Amino acid sequence: MLDLSRLLPGPYATQLLADAGADVVKIEDTDSGDYARMMPPYTDEGVGAVFDSVNRGKRSVALDLKSEGGREAFLALAEHADVVFEQFRPGVVDRLGVDYESVRAVNEDVIYCSLSGFGQTGPEADRVGHDLNYVGMAGLLDLTRESPGHPPQIPGYPIGDMAGGLFAAFAMVGGLLSRELGNTGGEYVDVAMTDVVNSFSQAVAYDALDGEDPRPGETPLTGGVPWYDVYECADGRYVTLAALEPKFWQAFCAAVDRPDIADKHMTDDPAELAALREEIAGVFAERTRDEWEEELGDVEAMVAPVQTPRESLESDRADARDLIEREDGVPRVGFPAKSSATPADGGGPTPGHGEHTDEVLREAGYDDERLADLREAGAIQ
Repeated sequence: MLDLSRLLPGPYATQLLADAGADVVKIEDTDSGDYARMMPPYTDEGVGAVFDSVNRGKRSVALDLKSEGGREAFLALAEHADVVFEQFRPGVVDRLGVDYESVRAVNEDVIYCSLSGFGQTGPEADRVGHDLNYVGMAGLLDLTRESPGHPPQIPGYPIGDMAGGLFAAFAMVGGLLSRELGNTGGEYVDVAMTDVVNSFSQAVAYDALDGEDPRPGETPLTGGVPWYDVYECADGRYVTLAALEPKFWQAFCAAVDRPDIADKHMTDDPAELAALREEIAGVFAERTRDEWEEELGDVEAMVAPVQTPRESLESDRADARDLIEREDGVPRVGFPAKSSATPADGGGPTPGHGEHTDEVLREAGYDDERLADLREAGAIQ
């Protein structure tokens, strides 16, 4: 697959595919390449850590797509590609001459996927944006606050970027599968990150589409009920309680020796809800977070600690799941699924800028003389 994306959302999509065994050829410009190469923080090798995290096992080809030679080289590669993936603003690939129709002219069976903030169509298609803009416009940010009177809180992870990348990977695999099954030939896929975050709203979408605006802190999954909430412990750290089902609520009440509140589950009386929340808060305030984990970690009470990113990534769970990879001594979060048929060619080091230009173009039929001419013209690096 040919990957024209940069920064985080698109490279995350193709990283997932590279980890699954895809031959991802990262197309970078001949100037500085993917901006993320230069973005702090940096690895010990001086490479941007985000770039390093989402470009493992790919091959890098540096082309000047604004030049005739660079565009022709790209189309020569596209002729034999299964997938072309881009993340430019709408209209950029058309101006460069590497849009779907141009690629389809040399490869009618290609799966061509575009990932953008607001999609290729609609009133916001040309609007610029980043993750925070997407989650804000998708309604997610409104529900991150404690209550309607509190300001929205920026999520700790760039949910729109990562969700968009994940869905783009899913869409590309879906297109490939449909083609291989003979249901379709090549096709064009338009993925908007804001649409994907909207798709995450299923738990509140019915009310929203029925004319009601779900309010933060008032829906069952945003703290509206005391049996699904976050509680402070004696050491100022936090635990989560998610006892939605009666059996888990009963297990929680038994484990903390509070049979007196067992029959309050699913009450909708405001006074009882407030009193129950206060009782639960009092229970958790009696011990530290780690003490509660020791006490309830093996109990089916739906209680878990709120961990920092470092705690989570260094946990026994992450270790047991082989989640962290250390290629060339650099730690990275690896592919999050385990398979009995893991591809032998998945993974690998992060490529240098243009490291594989000659190698990949030779595979497309370019000889040394032609490569030298393109390099002299500045079309490749």
